[in-house]
Amino acid sequence: MDKSPEVPQDILRRIFSILEIPDLVRAGSVCSSWRAAYTSLCSTGNCKLQQTPCLLYTSESTDAREAGLYSITEKKAYTLTLPDPPIRSRYIIGSSCGWIITADERSELHLVNPITSEQIALPSVTTIEQVKPVFDVKGTVWCYEYLWYTGKHVISNTPSVFPLSELRDFLFYKAFLSSDPSTGGYFLVLIHNPHSQLSFARAGDDKWTWLPPRSYYEDCLFKEGLLYASTTIGEIHTFNLGAPAVTRKVLLNKTKDIYCERIYIVQDSGGEMLQIWRSDAEPRGEDEDETDSDLELELDDDKFVNKTTAITVYEVEPASKKIEKISSLGQNVLFLGHNQSLCLHAEEYPQLKGNHVYFTDDDFLYTAGFKNNRRDIGVFDLENNSSEEITTPQISSNWPTPVWLIPNPRRMSLATHS
Repeated sequence: MDKSPEVPQDILRRIFSILEIPDLVRAGSVCSSWRAAYTSLCSTGNCKLQQTPCLLYTSESTDAREAGLYSITEKKAYTLTLPDPPIRSRYIIGSSCGWIITADERSELHLVNPITSEQIALPSVTTIEQVKPVFDVKGTVWCYEYLWYTGKHVISNTPSVFPLSELRDFLFYKAFLSSDPSTGGYFLVLIHNPHSQLSFARAGDDKWTWLPPRSYYEDCLFKEGLLYASTTIGEIHTFNLGAPAVTRKVLLNKTKDIYCERIYIVQDSGGEMLQIWRSDAEPRGEDEDETDSDLELELDDDKFVNKTTAITVYEVEPASKKIEKISSLGQNVLFLGHNQSLCLHAEEYPQLKGNHVYFTDDDFLYTAGFKNNRRDIGVFDLENNSSEEITTPQISSNWPTPVWLIPNPRRMSLATHS
């Protein structure tokens, strides 16, 4: 029996380059020839650029090193095996450019690409301004001192002392990448406590650089070489992290007087900057009616839940340093959560719903304080102010909190590693 001729590698790569990640991974497992085309494509980074975000999560029913990847286009879940330490033992504090930022059981940070299983160790937590190592008699770090000051205020003169695994509960809020680490240089920015300050590191740095004196930052994005950072009262500041001396400029003055909603900033498909306000209802029991005030919940009750009730979108007007409420996103689609906030266009992602917001739970006090409780994950319709769940029943564990991830199959080159 004659053997069928193999499809040429260049044709395979051309076909594979337009596939979504789940299809691409499946294609790469068909045979050795297809695997070679898949590997070559990932090494050169010529895969489909407009990958649809997926939900990355863990599950108690799988191995501690495995993560689930839920495709909202296929409505199907896939299993990924990630490098040590086990993903279920880590906290996920960010998702950018196809990489997640994690804090391990020593509160040390890593970048992980869940698709390629590549991992990058970030500068030690002990190089963050407010963290000092405490050594035992053998010279081993056995706990951390956590110093309560910002660039403006000393909150307490007495430092707190935390075991290695507990510092991450108090220190990390959110993290952001400027670009894909597999392509070369990048900046990574941390929002961290006390009082949500900023620190950053460049690729290859061995320590974090603190950005005092401001605090109470809520979200960040990178645009045209600048870092944009939004505060809890709606201010937006810009920083050029590549400058010899990093200075702060004010793009937007405060847009509110008190902190009620969580605030995000994102660049829309037309290049304009948007500010998004997200409101939650008072946490209550899963089966509790909103009018039922008699039900008392213990704080450790696993039915104590958070719920997104309103999302409002504003366009930032840099010239006037003000914001203007917009009634509709049109065909734009938002992804909010512990990921870097995203705005995509439904014409380029036909499986997504225009004028909708795909969200995951990122309320710091709720998620960190109630690790066993159900997460607020869904799709919010901006036209009628209603939401629906992504999956029913919920497929993920409640901790670490699920995040949106744009799958990135690009592998790092040896030059990038060095």
